Order: sequence, then structure tokens, then C-alpha cells
Amino acid sequence: MDYRQKALELHQRLRGKIGIYNKINLQNEADLALVYTPGVAEPCKLIAQNKELAYQYTAKGNLLAVVTDGTAVLGLGNLGPEAALPVIEGKCFLFKEFADIDALPLCLGTTDVDEIVETIIHLAPTFGGINLEDISSPRCFAILRKLKQKLSIPVFHDDCQGTAVVVLAALINAAQILKRDLRQLEIVINGVGAAGIGIAELLKAAGLQKLILCTREGALYPGCPQKLDEEQFRLVKSTNPERKKGKLLEVLSGADVFIGVSGPQVLNREMIRKMNSQPIIFALANPLPEIKPEEALAAGAFIVGTGRSDYPNQINNLLAFPGIFRGALAVQAKEINELMLLEAARALAQIIVPSKTRLLPKVFDSRVSTVLAEAVAAAAFKSGVVR
Repeated sequence: MDYRQKALELHQRLRGKIGIYNKINLQNEADLALVYTPGVAEPCKLIAQNKELAYQYTAKGNLLAVVTDGTAVLGLGNLGPEAALPVIEGKCFLFKEFADIDALPLCLGTTDVDEIVETIIHLAPTFGGINLEDISSPRCFAILRKLKQKLSIPVFHDDCQGTAVVVLAALINAAQILKRDLRQLEIVINGVGAAGIGIAELLKAAGLQKLILCTREGALYPGCPQKLDEEQFRLVKSTNPERKKGKLLEVLSGADVFIGVSGPQVLNREMIRKMNSQPIIFALANPLPEIKPEEALAAGAFIVGTGRSDYPNQINNLLAFPGIFRGALAVQAKEINELMLLEAARALAQIIVPSKTRLLPKVFDSRVSTVLAEAVAAAAFKSGVVR
């Protein structure tokens, strides 16, 4: 199948992938009097007295804003807000398809952090949650942090937090297959953008300490020659405990796990052969992974995962974000916190009995969204962030 041509034809024929449809069949003046004036005044008056009632009388409780500035669209880079719209529409489509959540695409015509934050704050009364998408690092972290401080609805950055949840779930099951202590695995994360930083943060929260962050120039450590942004500098202090130095080839020597969120063909057979026995390779760059799975297996990799759907062991954040938001919205959570993400990862890992070629459920497994929603909702109650 020529996916490129068929995708263009589909988008042009339908003029996008989403639409807005009414819940009520309007047939006469009596119906009109209920859905609009004069009847609509009644919920307005109640909400004016208690704004929390918007969750009961409007779509707010099941409505997300999917927000981008178009600066990091897929692996294509800074394409701008208009070019980001097909992706953001697609995300809204997936929220509806996999979790029955209504979502609106908001592609903003600014890349200024404070302007983005203020815009979202002004729009927030309409929505039950905010999903940030395709915003370049490190700006995405500043936006996420500021919004979490100023808003009392869940704010989630899928490229960062959603990816981290599915990677942790896959690692939990890979360690189970290998009968290894997850916390003792030595892990090299190649690529220190939004996904790499998000993965490292969640793995640390899960108790993993032997983490090494790596860029094209080599391993990161305090005092390293690479120019680091604020987020990378902060992470460097709590990773690479043995202060390993050198390029990826040297850093991977004796490592148990390679997690690639970087670019194509940065990993080769020689590097894998230098790793510990039965290495785990997650080559997640899309559409071209850091190494082709068949090459990794030929070099001695024990388990290989990619972000692609045409290979076994797809590690895809579509397994995470619908269920996470379904659970957060169901209990009107004020935030999505670390405990909720950890419990989502653990729940995702437990859905199937894992194997070398099936670490995680398929994205069309109907259990996924419900199981994650229940785990996230329970964690929200436990952490005291439920309305």
C-alpha cells in the first residue's frame, strides 16, 4: 500500500478527520427552548453560583484541548501550526476512538512560552484537561511546569509522559522475561529531547538508578563538554552514577538496555555485541529506527522493540494517553501526577502475559483503556487530587 498517497487522498476527501456532532435531535420549538433560550439560562445560573457544576451541566468534564505550536511535528521538526493540524486532528480522533473523549485541536500561532501559557490559561474554563503535543524541548517542559502550577485541571505532555509510561511498562515485562531485577538494569537512553527526558524522569521515579543519557557527542555527566539546556543539566546531576564518558560505542559497553529516541541508524551490530548478555533494544525513532530489528537480533539482542506497527513489540504511546485521560477525567482529577503515571505503566504491563515478541498489548486490545483508566483513577484518589 502506498500510505503516502492514500493518506493524502483520505485527508483531502474528508477535509480532516474530525467533526462536531450534536447529542440532541432538534425537531421543534420545544426542543429549541430547552437547548437554547430560554431553558439554557437555568444551568447558566447554577454554574454562576458554583463553577464546579460546569462538570455536570456542560461537555467540560469530557472535553480536552490538544495544544501545539507546531515546533516539533513528528520527526519532521518545526513546521508551524498549520502543518501540525493533521497530527493534532489525528490525536483528537484517537482520543474519541479509544476512550470516547471529545477533543479539540488548538494550533497556536506563537512559540513564546509565556504567550502559550497565558493563552491556555484563558481557554482552560472550557476544558476538563489539556494535552500538550509536538512542542519542542526544553520549552515544552517550561510550559508543562507553569500550567501545572496555575491550572487545577490535568495537564499532560504526551511526547514526554505518554512515551515514558509505555517504555516503563515494556521494561517491566522485559525484566520479568529475563528474570532480572528491574532496578538493577543499566540503561542507556540515546536522545535527550522531550521523550528522552520524560523516560529518564519516570524510570527514576520507578526506582531505576543506573541511567546514562547520551547525545551524538557522547554521554552526559557533570562538567561534560556538551552544551546542555536547563532540563538536561538538571537530569545530569542524578544520572550516570559511574560517570561513564565517551561516545555511544563506549557507553554501551556492559549495558543491559538501549532506549533510542533519537534518529535512524545510530546503533550498529558492534555496539550491541559490546552490551551485556541478552541485551534489550528499544529502537523507538520513527519512522526509521536507530537499528532495524532484524539487524539487532542478528547481533545478539534478546528483545527488540520499535515504535512501528509493522514489527513485533510496538512500543506506542497510543497504549497510554487515552486510558490515562479517561481515568483522570472520570474522577475530575486536578492534575496528572507521578503516581498516576507509574500506576498506568504497571497496569499496562499486567494486561498480558509477556513474551519476547509481545511485551505489551496490541493497540486495538479493548482492555487497555479501561484498565489504565481504573489504575489512574485509583492513583488520583490515593494522591488526593480528586475533586
